[in-house]
Amino acid sequence: MPQQTLCTLAALCLAAGTLAAQTTPPCPQHSRTCPLPPIVRVGPPDKVAAPAPSDATVLFDGVDLAQWRKSDGSPAKWKLGKGYFEVDKGEGSIRTAQAFGDVQLHVEWASPESAKGLDQDRGNSGVFLMGMYEVQVLDSYGNDTYPDGQAGAIYGQYPPLVNASRPPGQWQSYDIVFHRPRFGSDGSVQRPARMTVFHNGVLVQDDVTLTGPTAHQSRPSYSVHPDKLPLSLQDHEHPVRYRNVWVRELER
Repeated sequence: MPQQTLCTLAALCLAAGTLAAQTTPPCPQHSRTCPLPPIVRVGPPDKVAAPAPSDATVLFDGVDLAQWRKSDGSPAKWKLGKGYFEVDKGEGSIRTAQAFGDVQLHVEWASPESAKGLDQDRGNSGVFLMGMYEVQVLDSYGNDTYPDGQAGAIYGQYPPLVNASRPPGQWQSYDIVFHRPRFGSDGSVQRPARMTVFHNGVLVQDDVTLTGPTAHQSRPSYSVHPDKLPLSLQDHEHPVRYRNVWVRELER
């Protein structure tokens, strides 16, 4: 097991040699010979979710799913609990009613407290920027999988710099800064998408350049799409919970 390092929310934990922004994935997709990110320990989650900034759009207020839709545009029907909502197996992924481009996104999630399954079959879900660029959600606490598919990964592209996962059942946070791709009038990619991700307050993606949309067992090229599209959360048939979801638009 990699040496464990104590981290606090006040100190960013960086893997050695990763201070420069990454522009190319470090390993073949889904490679199980790619080195596992080192494990870091983080403190316990806050008992009460912190309020959103005053200029944020609150996407879940702890009461209802008014800001969310099913893929066909009808109201989202995931399970509601006390201050959270939960993937409802078979209901399908959900998306925001509003579309977004460049954003700062905060989302808190928890995998099931009773850990069942192994590898990708354990607390699996996903946060999709513009509905197509995924930050993986997975119970990665003592659960090995291919590095570009564990918690904090840009799925199929970049493993996290470190594994900052809390135990199953505990609330975890993602803070994501996303810059959408820019396309020319001829459909060419003028600037690819970029993403920075903090997992439980620890830097796990440092301004990485995305190769294109998320896919399993392939890395497709960019295709022209609108400047703003809904965010989405994945139904991977695991009862993952979400709370305290808000977004700040960075394009004005």
